[in-house]
Amino acid sequence: QARVRESGGGLVQAGESLRLSCVTSGINFRIITMRWYRQATGKQREMVAQITSAGTPSYSDAVKGRFSISRDYSRNTVALQMNGLQPEDTAVYYCNIPRDAGDIWGQGTQVTVSS
Repeated sequence: QARVRESGGGLVQAGESLRLSCVTSGINFRIITMRWYRQATGKQREMVAQITSAGTPSYSDAVKGRFSISRDYSRNTVALQMNGLQPEDTAVYYCNIPRDAGDIWGQGTQVTVSS
């Protein structure tokens, strides 16, 4: 059974950095695309970053230039390095595996940025 588990969230001040990590299990990590989403209170969930099985990253306009997604094939993990955090980045961040049979979601990790 495929699973993902996020970690690394916390409370930081504006301008600081955080690094989120997502550990996968029960799935062939080498052939899957991985995504990070976030959902702020009262807003829809939005995708912020994606990395393909080949390691090609892409980002939403809101985080481009500040966030960096990477994957470690030896540890089956995906990381999201978040620099220059702003209060508008406050949200629950979710790791996601997109699949035709139904996406896999983690429970999320809270990121709070104070001004």
